[in-house]
Amino acid sequence: MMMPKGSYLSPKLLDLLNTFEEALAGRLKQLKPADKEDVLCLSWMKSAMESLCGVHTDIKTLITALELPVADWDDKWIDVYLNNSVNLLDICIAFSSEISRLKQSHLFLQCVLHNLSNNSPDQFIRARSSLDGWKQHIASKNPRLDNCFSVMDNLAQTLDLPKIKNSAKGKVLMRAMYGVKVMTLFVCNIFAAAFSGSAKKLMDLQVPETCLWADAFTDLQIFVNTESRNMFSSGKITIVKELEAVDIGVKKLYPIVQDGVDPVEAEVLKNITSDLEKSAEEFSKGLDLLAMEVDGFFKIVLTGRDALLCNLRVGGNVFDHMGASNNRERQAVR
Repeated sequence: MMMPKGSYLSPKLLDLLNTFEEALAGRLKQLKPADKEDVLCLSWMKSAMESLCGVHTDIKTLITALELPVADWDDKWIDVYLNNSVNLLDICIAFSSEISRLKQSHLFLQCVLHNLSNNSPDQFIRARSSLDGWKQHIASKNPRLDNCFSVMDNLAQTLDLPKIKNSAKGKVLMRAMYGVKVMTLFVCNIFAAAFSGSAKKLMDLQVPETCLWADAFTDLQIFVNTESRNMFSSGKITIVKELEAVDIGVKKLYPIVQDGVDPVEAEVLKNITSDLEKSAEEFSKGLDLLAMEVDGFFKIVLTGRDALLCNLRVGGNVFDHMGASNNRERQAVR
């Protein structure tokens, strides 16, 4: 389907393509959680975004190795790259927005813990007010996520490979970009579903068996989507493990601060408060690490897009400019 009979690739091009696809298969295999309980915890989401950064770096390496000057790119290839990149930038902005929103909820929990550590007469009233604020904040919706699903629907509709004629390098490029697009769409779709709290728009992507990474992708997609749907059907407010732990702590704490504490319940309150503090801190740290990965992915997509646009103006290899820019950035950091 992808490489019809009669299509010829030189040993060098075939080796480049196979190396890329085998690396993609390896990344997909590593993303499959060892246990279903690890599906969509923040550490898994961080790993998924790291892997996505890696595969987007791999495609840039492949393009450089193909020695395919931008002047030789077909207009359709350029359109595919530019359209995909602008959509991914929009998705990254939506994810960063949601992570920031979730981090703001941590402020309510800090107020709760601060109020409970004081012995003021109104400490429980203040704590209850902060808990109410946390619940309202978590239940609020982020309109940017709705736009995210629309963007992904458009990406899914253009997932098929464009027909490439008279360019063996172009066929390798488009097939590799297809793999990148499939993995990117899968990861972003899972993130959007997790953040939105709904399984309704989880995608089940079909990929050709001719791709070396097809089995690894199908295995991962079935595992993650199945477990995600199971968690959503259980009635949880979220399938993000760390947020669920915070929600459980809030639900345990709320009736105590609502009704007041007698001496018998003082130790119970202490334990629940301690557990909530730990889960809230774990959630906050996990969000910080995930935010860094999303920001890193945004920069990779942006520098790739800028490099292509620059070379459309001046000519040359697509990512020569980007490589020089990255080297300057690394030297500046040192």
